[in-house]
Amino acid sequence: MTLVAMPVYDGAMLFEAAIVLEIFGADRSHLTDPWYEFAVCGPQDARLGGMLRVDTPHGLDVLAHADTVIVPSCDDIEADPPGELLEALRAAYRRGARIASLCTGSFVLAAAGLLDGRQAATHWLHAARLAERYPHVHVNADVLYTHDGQILTAAGKAAALDLSLHLVRLDHGAAVANALARILVVPPYRAGGQAQYIAAPVPARSGDGFTALQDWALDRLHEPLTVQDLAARAGMSTRHLTRLFHQSTGLTPLRWLHVQRIRRAQELLETTDTPVERIAVHAGMGTATTLRRHFSRAVGVPPDTYRRTFRGAGDS
Repeated sequence: MTLVAMPVYDGAMLFEAAIVLEIFGADRSHLTDPWYEFAVCGPQDARLGGMLRVDTPHGLDVLAHADTVIVPSCDDIEADPPGELLEALRAAYRRGARIASLCTGSFVLAAAGLLDGRQAATHWLHAARLAERYPHVHVNADVLYTHDGQILTAAGKAAALDLSLHLVRLDHGAAVANALARILVVPPYRAGGQAQYIAAPVPARSGDGFTALQDWALDRLHEPLTVQDLAARAGMSTRHLTRLFHQSTGLTPLRWLHVQRIRRAQELLETTDTPVERIAVHAGMGTATTLRRHFSRAVGVPPDTYRRTFRGAGDS
């Protein structure tokens, strides 16, 4: 069973810590069994969110055994993090643990030297300060989250959910991550490269019009949808639709469709014995050759290898 550890300390923020507890600390064995073993660690009576004292059942020594360490945000980006926390994070990294930060938790990872030479995200309000204070960190102020080797970083607030679901997807596959997203009533997949915030209002979201359009498209991924088809359904010009998609998702309509088709193929590979040739049709890729080419490029392995990995893990 994978051990996920969350270190808390005076100044850690409540919102992101609660997300970690909800995703990894709750019993989700009805989705896949085993789920995660979860541990909150740190000094006794650490004050979380500046108001709640936390009973931490474990000291920071638990990080020496954790497979994944998730550092929540901090309320004071100018304060030096506790030295014992920094050393515990360095030791966990040297041992090979996967280490993630949420929002301004990136300042903690940067203070530990774990972000030097790496891409990193943080809340866009604090991106310039992170780059100024830690010049060896390649700060990306626009993305939702980054994944650079063992290190992952999320941008502000809700991006913590996106990164957490990304970790679940890596560990348990797209079907489990999508099912969890439905339980949490959040989008099942927002790519790490998506923009942190919308620079202008998105009028079509009023009345769930944009969501309805996406749902309509998801029901028709097997069809050869075009931008013109989406625009006609939405009752707007292709130019306005493209602008709307980019503002809301950071992607063009066709790129968004492509990502959804890859996710559909992943889910079918994980949950069914449907031949790859039929999955290519269901996912709107046309042929197995086309699916294999795009799937390998997007996921890093061919569909058959992906199926063996996740069906094998689920059957064991």
